[in-house]
Amino acid sequence: MSAPLPVPTPAVSAEAEEFWAATAEGRLLLRRCDDCGTVIWYPRAHCPACGSQRTSWTQASGKGTVYTFTVVHRSMLEGFRDALPYVIAYVELEEGPRVLTNVVDCDPASVEVGMPVSVVFHDTGTGRALFRFRPA
Repeated sequence: MSAPLPVPTPAVSAEAEEFWAATAEGRLLLRRCDDCGTVIWYPRAHCPACGSQRTSWTQASGKGTVYTFTVVHRSMLEGFRDALPYVIAYVELEEGPRVLTNVVDCDPASVEVGMPVSVVFHDTGTGRALFRFRPA
């Protein structure tokens, strides 16, 4: 049996501080452009679609589907070697953006493109949590 995935502390920019604070509360926030409606990933204050500086935080559903993935069988990263094999995936959120993440709480061989997933949060112990996804 593999060890659980490590939960490293993320580097946090000033623009993303509110995002990471919400993860500690078990909430997934996304930015939405107030002018064109584009949902923005990664957290930043301007809209990459129209250039607007008028964006605001919105609560995400935490639901999505696996867009693509790979199963990692070798790792040189300390801690991650003990968790082999594990899944790295792009999850397409219901709101539209695709996020790079892990799929957890399942056999890596069972992960499929199109699989419905929902967000889970793994506490880093530093007032932030990593968002990962598990089968819905």
